[in-house]
Amino acid sequence: MTDPAPPRFKRILLKLSGEALMGDADYGIDPKVIKRLAAEIRDVAAIGVEVGVVVGGGNIFRGAGLARGGMDRVTADHMGMLATVMNALAFQDALEGLGINARVMSALRINEVCEDYIRRRAVRHLEKGRVIIFAAGTGNPFFTTDSAASLRAVEIGADLLLKATKVDGVYTADPKKDPNAKRYERLTYDRVINDKLMVMDATAIVLCRDYNVPLRIFDMNRQGDLMRIIRGDETVGTIVDNGEAA
Repeated sequence: MTDPAPPRFKRILLKLSGEALMGDADYGIDPKVIKRLAAEIRDVAAIGVEVGVVVGGGNIFRGAGLARGGMDRVTADHMGMLATVMNALAFQDALEGLGINARVMSALRINEVCEDYIRRRAVRHLEKGRVIIFAAGTGNPFFTTDSAASLRAVEIGADLLLKATKVDGVYTADPKKDPNAKRYERLTYDRVINDKLMVMDATAIVLCRDYNVPLRIFDMNRQGDLMRIIRGDETVGTIVDNGEAA
């Protein structure tokens, strides 16, 4: 037997949607799902990879949706930020239940339940092997948690930004509706923007492009894919970077 490949990346930022935590439920957090996700992160951290996580809040509140229903957008977005804090605390608990040292750092001040986000402190936590869960988005209304993930990835100097979705990459069409849809193995950021491919919002994509942070879109429900990516398997998901498009 050959030894497993060493990790290709030293520091990663994983973006999880709030919906990913629901499992098959319509609302809230499925304990089985969050424990499985935590176990995958534990395995990656165990081989020396520094892990940051940005979690969304769509399983509880979605600010843009509330705003479309007539609520003030700033108020709605602040509610969405608080929902991400709830998810982050749940994720921290799941990680700690597996013996992983984890910290929640919030862009909004909630000192009684978690730390304030301070970049230098976050980097120090990562260097000490702690998993950091970044909560409350950017702390500003009108910005998505996708944008928060790109921003935090740039700030902490992540080697790779990973976006976990329910499909195994970016397709030419919706694979659930079009059986002939083909998965892109690699795309450039400019093509994602020009073709309006719904990978992440435009602000997030531009941040990654301008600061040369590679992005990988993959299916977090496929157990082991996160580790395969970390060990250098380029067949998993879709790679988006500033190189040549496939």
